[in-house]
Amino acid sequence: MLRVAEQYAGTDTGRQRRANEDSHLARAPLFVVADGMGGAQAGEVASRIAVESFQEGLQDAAEPEAALAELTRAANSRIHELSHSHAEQAGMGTTLTAVYVGEREVSIAHVGDSRAYRLRDGELVRLTEDHSLVDELLRQGRLTPEEALEHPQRSVITRALGPESTVEVDTRSYSARDGDVYLLCSDGLTTMLPEERLAELLRAHATLHDAGEALIAAANEAGGRDNITVLLLRVEQLDVSVAPATEEASVLVTSDPATAAARGPATVTATATSTPEAPAALAPVMPRQPRRPARRGGGAKRPRRRLRRAGAATVVLTVLAVIGAGAYVALQSVYFIGTNDRGLVTVYRGVPYRLPGDLALYSSDYVSGVGASTLPAARRHTLLDHSLRSETNAAELVRSLELGQLE
Repeated sequence: MLRVAEQYAGTDTGRQRRANEDSHLARAPLFVVADGMGGAQAGEVASRIAVESFQEGLQDAAEPEAALAELTRAANSRIHELSHSHAEQAGMGTTLTAVYVGEREVSIAHVGDSRAYRLRDGELVRLTEDHSLVDELLRQGRLTPEEALEHPQRSVITRALGPESTVEVDTRSYSARDGDVYLLCSDGLTTMLPEERLAELLRAHATLHDAGEALIAAANEAGGRDNITVLLLRVEQLDVSVAPATEEASVLVTSDPATAAARGPATVTATATSTPEAPAALAPVMPRQPRRPARRGGGAKRPRRRLRRAGAATVVLTVLAVIGAGAYVALQSVYFIGTNDRGLVTVYRGVPYRLPGDLALYSSDYVSGVGASTLPAARRHTLLDHSLRSETNAAELVRSLELGQLE
């Protein structure tokens, strides 16, 4: 069984754009990148609608490719309808690349020229094909890879969400291995850095956070001509195996304690044995001690006392489990606004505290392209005060900030 063991999400406006039209979702086991087009008032809206269409997750995880394609087509319909009902958003569109981590495979839905890659055993492999004019010419053999890098129409895409009422969605599933790293990115990364450089940076860093930050920094150093969004995830295989059987019992165990706790108590199957026992050696004779008369009813009270203690312990553990589950649900429903380590305004899910052992009670949910240092002091004080907010309130504030509607 697969699970996401580590993940990273980051986005940056780049050095030549005023607004960030990229949107993304990083909520295991689902990851989405969308690169909007049509200007700040349209492209940003299109990419946001695309990502919002995946907020509730997959309806049918048993058929992930079909479920991903259905959500993509629903996003296309919403964007297309909006672009035809609002003049200021006419012609808007967005790319979309979505990845879902299933029990054994990683499934992808893809439209446009954002990309998905897999790093396995140090080798980086592209998992998607660009729906762009240049890639079409490459596939037809009418351009060389070197010519494609400098082609004047390399940014022209041939397929996107929004321009048409229907859209063709590429889907595919890949078998995953323990330790595989997957990269989703907008073309603001891949137009700045060759794939060899991407692989080099991924291999050079021990954590996905450091690798993601290095990729964004390198794209900016190379010119940062477009918005840059990077999602990284590393999967691990949780193997369920049967422990070696003894003469008395066999126990089904899992290699990961957290998974074992989630699955419930291990299954124990008692196995009777009929092997004749060897005669026991005679023990030395010890002087017999006088036995005290047993108190009436004493033999029954002790088991009952143990049962009462066991029952009380069970009740306490149940109450603690309920409290813990409630706390987890509560942490997943509150948000606050702060800054990440690059100084960008960020929406966090959870509460702004850390437990002993540096255990954070929050996680990054959305990274804007707005630097906190660009905000007036008064706005910075009211916006970044770590007040707890609803998801809608936090998202609307940051979106207004990105659109220049907050001063």
